[in-house]
Amino acid sequence: MADPKGFLKVKRQPGIYRPVCERVKDFAEVNLLRTESQNKEQSSRCMDCGTPFCHSGCPIGNYIPEWNDLVFHGQWQKAFGLLEATNNLPEITGRICPALCEYACVLGINDDPVTIRENELSIVEYAFKHNLIKPRVIKKRTGKKIAVVGSGPAGLACADQLNSAGHSIVVFEKDDAVGGILRYGIPEFKLEKKIIDRRISLLQKEGIKFKTGLDVGVDYGARELINEFDAVCIACGSRVPRDLSIEGRNLSGIHFAMDYLIQSNKRIKGGKIAADRLIDARGKRVAVIGGGDTGADCVGVAHRQGASCIMQIEIMPKPPTCRTKEHSWPKYPLLLKSSTSHEEGGQRDWSILTKKFTGSNGKVERLYCVRVEFKKDNSGCPLMQEIRGSEFEIEADLVILALGFLHPEKKGLIQELKLELDQKGNVKTGSDFMTSKKGVFACGDMRRGQSLIVWAISEGRSSAHHIDKYLMGQSVLPKL
Repeated sequence: MADPKGFLKVKRQPGIYRPVCERVKDFAEVNLLRTESQNKEQSSRCMDCGTPFCHSGCPIGNYIPEWNDLVFHGQWQKAFGLLEATNNLPEITGRICPALCEYACVLGINDDPVTIRENELSIVEYAFKHNLIKPRVIKKRTGKKIAVVGSGPAGLACADQLNSAGHSIVVFEKDDAVGGILRYGIPEFKLEKKIIDRRISLLQKEGIKFKTGLDVGVDYGARELINEFDAVCIACGSRVPRDLSIEGRNLSGIHFAMDYLIQSNKRIKGGKIAADRLIDARGKRVAVIGGGDTGADCVGVAHRQGASCIMQIEIMPKPPTCRTKEHSWPKYPLLLKSSTSHEEGGQRDWSILTKKFTGSNGKVERLYCVRVEFKKDNSGCPLMQEIRGSEFEIEADLVILALGFLHPEKKGLIQELKLELDQKGNVKTGSDFMTSKKGVFACGDMRRGQSLIVWAISEGRSSAHHIDKYLMGQSVLPKL
């Protein structure tokens, strides 16, 4: 296993990024690729741990120790072979996955874990650079036609798997370009869209057809869809945002995070936005409500648009900087995370409840907030309480609501197919990923609720297995 004493000789080298003073001037990717020698050295830290808990930490079951060993010995093609066996989009997860596997790394018990995400990225980018990735030739088609509705990570993984099994796949996307949340919900500086285009081009050459600008259930009827295809997989994501229904919410200058990010991505590609719809932070005091990754992405966009100041607030307490008893190894811990956007400036604060918005002439000017604390009630559940006398104001000309999402959009496909929903409003399925409508399957955020991209890929792969089994009686595709 690589170098048995590598973890004793080599320290963890974290990701390498462009200088802040340079990267805030553009939307180019902030991440820099490591050299091959650096990647081999970092792979040597993967120890012969006996039981690799990184496997259980990874939702798609990547063969992490195995391809780390191959990278260390310079066997890049074999390493890529193992990587693509479990991951349909390693160039995406290698850039934006929160690396659940690293928190389960055995080395992380008493040292810094292996740089698994960066090692993964190095393998797939080496493969692209050296022309190791070529379109697969599907030698035999089954004669079965499958529609995949939604071209985000779950839909793409599902389509890729089913196409490899010989089925004919058509992917429908309501936006003007393929990628779903990958294309318009993630800033260019984290994921350049040429990375997505490179993968889509490969899938097209392998026989997958893409139809964009078509809202299935609205522009294209559900009945027609069912009649045309042998099976349907809906992977439309969870796009209904959580709102903040407080006084002053109707003031202009208050926007949902996804609206802000989508518009920014379209503007970067030359899209024209009407003046009355423009969301721009230039010269403005920006308040981002929500402390998650989406909120951090909004902070990064606001920096690049030239905001005069940025404040990001979160209602939950500030997370610890190291593991606690509640999140001991190998559990995924609730830790304080600072993204590249936070490194670029601005302020953050926690345990803050926004009570109301105020302004003049119909425009937002400030937030009225209060600090809160969480105590446990008699049943042990956390109870939020406002701290008396802690009220304060935040001046803001632009407010971004990054509060997560509630459930998938029900209007259109869900309503037309009369699909059964679970208690949270997500599409309900059996263990075989089939919905209440026979022959219609669901996967990704639409089924499990808002989650991570790596979980979306896992969902797409699992649903593909069950769709293949439904059509053929048995499946050649892995369950995971």
